Amino acid sequence: MSQDYQDFMVNIKKKTGIDLSLYKEAQMKRRLVSLYEKKGYRSFRDFYDGMTKDRELLYEFLDRMTINVSEFYRNAKRWEVLEKKILPKLLAENKKLKIWSAACSTGEEPYTIAMILSNFMPLSQIQIQATDLDENVIARAKIGLYPERSLNEVPDIIKKKYFTKEGSMFKVSEDIKKTVTFKKHNLLADSFGGPYDLIVCRNVLIYFTEEAKDQLYLKFSQALRKDGIFFVGSTEQIFNPANYQFDTEDTFFYRRK
Repeated sequence: MSQDYQDFMVNIKKKTGIDLSLYKEAQMKRRLVSLYEKKGYRSFRDFYDGMTKDRELLYEFLDRMTINVSEFYRNAKRWEVLEKKILPKLLAENKKLKIWSAACSTGEEPYTIAMILSNFMPLSQIQIQATDLDENVIARAKIGLYPERSLNEVPDIIKKKYFTKEGSMFKVSEDIKKTVTFKKHNLLADSFGGPYDLIVCRNVLIYFTEEAKDQLYLKFSQALRKDGIFFVGSTEQIFNPANYQFDTEDTFFYRRK
């Protein structure tokens, strides 16, 4: 590995928390060299110096790093069900909800939960635990900076209230960021803790084998309190919820018996 790239990796880790050594080197270097050449730089050192002076360049670098495509309020109708039907019931039973956003990727999902909960209570009372296996997406989530395409489904009132435009990107407000605690967690190997009132795990389980899914549904069920809710993605309907002590509460929402 060239010294130039090695120094760049160390600097980026210090500046953003992103660890480039976790990516395939040849692939990542190709991607970044094409970006810096397009911008008129000749080396990783020059490129990094450019980033320290030009925030827009840093944002473009961060955007290039996002392989995960995630969105706020993804499948907005489901979030509406959460807001109108699920949360009022949960809050009637317990004013302080214990919430976990599992496999949270770059943070859009837990931040969406916080934005929806802000309609029910002050942000200072909201605490959401968010976890992912990938340290780099957690670093991105903590920065809280997103391309416009991630905000496609965000209601205008929420967009005005909780985002500020920075160049071509949007930054989520510090008040929303404070409601979420991010940490690294392996769904298959680590314990789940609990009992939670609400667990959200969307558009992740599709990547697991049937056997792993079976194991995970049981673990999620055991991590919920009685009548707690499990919210899954729109391709992840559980066809035999009773096997995991679930009742169907609504489409893609399951209640722990």
